[in-house]
Amino acid sequence: MNVVLSRDSQVRAMENTVTNTERYFGQFCSLLASYTRKTARLRDKADQLVKQLIDFANTETPELRATIRDFAEDLAKVQDYRQAEVERLEAKVISSLKLYGAQIKQTRADIKKCKRVQNNEIKQLEKLEKLRQKSPSDRQMISQVSVMCHIVSPAGRLLAVRQAETSAQRASVDTNRSTHYLAETVDAFQEQKLKDLQRIFSDFVIIEMVFHAKAVEVYSSAFQTLENYNLETDLQDFRAKMRGIYGHSEARPLTDTNPSPSVPWPLTSQSAQSTMAREGKEAGDEEDSETDSVEEIPLEDLRGQQQGHRG
Repeated sequence: MNVVLSRDSQVRAMENTVTNTERYFGQFCSLLASYTRKTARLRDKADQLVKQLIDFANTETPELRATIRDFAEDLAKVQDYRQAEVERLEAKVISSLKLYGAQIKQTRADIKKCKRVQNNEIKQLEKLEKLRQKSPSDRQMISQVSVMCHIVSPAGRLLAVRQAETSAQRASVDTNRSTHYLAETVDAFQEQKLKDLQRIFSDFVIIEMVFHAKAVEVYSSAFQTLENYNLETDLQDFRAKMRGIYGHSEARPLTDTNPSPSVPWPLTSQSAQSTMAREGKEAGDEEDSETDSVEEIPLEDLRGQQQGHRG
């Protein structure tokens, strides 16, 4: 029975390993899905800001209009990088974590099968022990009983004991084989889990570093654009118009100074065009007060929770 208890403890330890993996990988997947959705919503809000900046620029003086246009284009570029960040998080991080749902399910099935074999062994041992307690102590005498007299109660009990011993031995062999197979399976599962954990979070860090490095580069350009803005030129233009003096030098002439919200300032860059393409699909993300509660959700049920949309 000590051997049986030892194997039972071994199986429990393997089961705990799988249970912990299911729990924490499920939480990682849920949290990172929420992280990705919030990043997508931040991208959409920044797209709205770009649109508002363009609309505002259409109402302003030439120098400010040009400055705000360049600033908006840089901001739109950052959102393109943020879109790439969202897509990579979904493809490399969230999808990899979701794959563990099927692996855990299969490993749990192997554990249940092994436990059934173990339970059968325990039943066979218990049956054998009961028969031994009922059989005579002098087995040597019973063994001399003729086979033809097997109907005699002591001899019959001895035969039952021997059959029970055979069944118990067979069950023990099955249990050893099943436990060995399960140990190899869980060992491979644990090794793969550790490798995947390292890879998944390394991918996460790389994705974030690439985004922030690109964002810093573009934000530096945006900062320089704002720093180079010459407000004196616009002030002089504004004051001249207020006094009714026209003909003031305009390095960047206005063709239409009236507000035209429906016709935004034309953006020539690819980033600005992608920003305008995104703005139409963000209506469902206005609930800023949404609380993305992170529950322990089975990994296989997490499909669709990380859909940060790209406008």
